[in-house]
Amino acid sequence: MSSLDLTSSRAMEAKAKLLLLLLEFVLLVSLLIRCVPAQQLPLSSAIERSSLLDLRSSLGLRGRDWPIKADPCLSWKGVQCENGVVTGVNVSGLRRTRVGRFNPRFSVDSLANLTRLTSFNASGFYLPGSIPDWFGSRLPALQVLDLGSSSVFGSIPGSLGNLSRLSFLCLSGNNLAGALPAALLSMPNLRFLDLSGNNFTGFFPSLTSSGNDTGAVFNLSNNMLYGDLNSSFRQFSLIDLSSNYFQGRVADYNGRNVTLDGNCLQAVENQRSSNDCRLFYAKIGLSFDNFGDLGPTQPPWLESEAKSSRKWIFILVGVLGGIAFIVILVFMLVLILRRCDKGIAKQRGSANVGPVPEGDSTPPPKDPSIVSGVGDSFTYEQLLHATGNFSETNLIKHGHSGDLFKGVLESGIAVVVKKFNLHSLKKESYMTELDLFSKVSHARLVPFLGQCLEPETQKLLVYKFMVCGDLVSSLHRVTVLEDDSLQSLDWITRLKIAIGAAEGLSYLHHECNPPLVHRDVQASSILLDDKFEVRLGSLSEVRAQEGDSNQNVLTRLLRRQASESGLSGSSPATCAHDVYCFGKVLLELVTGKLGISKADDATTREWLENTLPYISIYDKEMVSKIVDPSLIVDEDLLEEVWAMAIVARSCLNPKPSRRPPMKYILKALENPFKVVREESFSSARLRTTSSRRSWSTAFFGSWRQSSSESATLPGHTNREFISSLKQSGRVGSHGIEHSSSNKRLSNEIFPEPVEIQDIERQD
Repeated sequence: MSSLDLTSSRAMEAKAKLLLLLLEFVLLVSLLIRCVPAQQLPLSSAIERSSLLDLRSSLGLRGRDWPIKADPCLSWKGVQCENGVVTGVNVSGLRRTRVGRFNPRFSVDSLANLTRLTSFNASGFYLPGSIPDWFGSRLPALQVLDLGSSSVFGSIPGSLGNLSRLSFLCLSGNNLAGALPAALLSMPNLRFLDLSGNNFTGFFPSLTSSGNDTGAVFNLSNNMLYGDLNSSFRQFSLIDLSSNYFQGRVADYNGRNVTLDGNCLQAVENQRSSNDCRLFYAKIGLSFDNFGDLGPTQPPWLESEAKSSRKWIFILVGVLGGIAFIVILVFMLVLILRRCDKGIAKQRGSANVGPVPEGDSTPPPKDPSIVSGVGDSFTYEQLLHATGNFSETNLIKHGHSGDLFKGVLESGIAVVVKKFNLHSLKKESYMTELDLFSKVSHARLVPFLGQCLEPETQKLLVYKFMVCGDLVSSLHRVTVLEDDSLQSLDWITRLKIAIGAAEGLSYLHHECNPPLVHRDVQASSILLDDKFEVRLGSLSEVRAQEGDSNQNVLTRLLRRQASESGLSGSSPATCAHDVYCFGKVLLELVTGKLGISKADDATTREWLENTLPYISIYDKEMVSKIVDPSLIVDEDLLEEVWAMAIVARSCLNPKPSRRPPMKYILKALENPFKVVREESFSSARLRTTSSRRSWSTAFFGSWRQSSSESATLPGHTNREFISSLKQSGRVGSHGIEHSSSNKRLSNEIFPEPVEIQDIERQD
């Protein structure tokens, strides 16, 4: 037989397998459809209704899907009934409330009261936990059980073998481990079994006929099963045992109904390397039956393919050798550029401006091979299982440079896995984050756990999961399951969040050498743990401040690439830009209006124009008109709200040079009462204290005349804004006009409107 005929024959066999699998699935679905009657009668059992309400509460399902005042059999999504009795529950595709997402767990004990239940489907629904043992004893009528990609872990309870009516069982894409129960593979009516993508270990139990001549479909691929295969596969329509560690010879290999790729078998194509198999068996303490001489059992096509594979090996070696030569040349070029960079820096005589977190002030360029030692190293399979094969259910959001997925490691630790998009213009941003975490460490940065850089096509970073999400999801959060009502964060927590974020930014700006700019300061970048402590995230945009002479070769190269691609214009690498964005975050905390820090469009600018005039250093009561209506504040707390609003306004100064440094912002937020301390400006005091600066002036002394009562948005001059306010009638006794008796702060911090001309003349 020619190689062309052989290829065609194999393709036809693969198509036949696929068609057979699809046929089985269609038959099963049609059977389920016939078994589901029309939902005509309301639920008749009070016990079953109570059980469904308990299930609704334990899973945190939304009221719009399972409304508490409606009949479950007539109105609830995924609930199937027959003659007023619950026969099926399907939560696949349903969403949890925000509270339900905070503490998800495998909590379905109320199903035990649904004695007529024939189907339970939770595929893709996040259910971390183990399968309870009572599933095999309390649900005797169960025919369909689908828990695919639901983050289930632990072992399969042996009691599932007692479900004599079970015909469909799917547990794929989870973190199940342990040995396979032999009774599970010999159930009399089981027609479809999918246990792929787990961590099952141990020997493969002997397969027996399922009692039905039509056969069954089994999928045990992508596990860690091992040992000899001594079972006959003739009675099964399709079985997939690929990507395990089975060894030896197959007793009855029929290539038409079994897939054995990626094992350690003899006389079978597409197997693991001998070295991989030997290492695996040595690790578990067993001897490996080497492939050895295939002898007369070797098929002719395997011999011809072996010759062809040797030819490709030589070609591959040549290609890899060429690539290695190019890599060495590039590495030498980078070293030369680095030495030149150091020489230029020494000639300029640049001095350190702050403590260096780690290592030399001019660090070498990083590549994956150098920075891969940061944190723990994870395998791709570990993260695949932790995130349920990166399912949509575990998707948190689409980030600038990649997607964020929630996952649970085998140890039970909740993590966030960032999957970088290597097809985007920011495909190298994972190197920036690794380089950052190799140099800096601070309690206000998101905890970095490790990385996975093994596959060329996948780059993954792992962080600790923040229970309370980010500021966007926590400022107004759901607290009541009945009506999904919202509860806002109290003012004490909001001030705590503002101080925490300022601490993180102050560290980057003032304690790192060179100063680091976050470049993506917004509410979604402020992550919160279970105690609402701040951890700064979205660190793929961090860059050294522009104009700093200590930037390394990699930083300059990335900046040059970003500039050429048009990315650098939107987020300048200056500390003043971070301060401006932080000012918008402070306004979100004061007003409760989300989205201000995220956008910089015409709508946002218009909102700021309408809001900033209410932040007056002369009248505290004006700020109450823009305070979040859900906040309950007394007179003392209003002083703190007023102080934060004043700090926010100073951050939004149109001129970057007049925005306060972050370390002064931090001090101001830590001492809000001093910011708005009432001062006496009597003529006598002016004469005796004219030579001394106020507390506020001392605080912001390096940033004199940093803001004014008329400071608004970038692109609007102070004079233009004052003029527009006068024309609209906003300037009055409660606006810019004021009396000296209740004046707050010194003129050096917030100059009077009459000084605007002098300020502009200084620029």
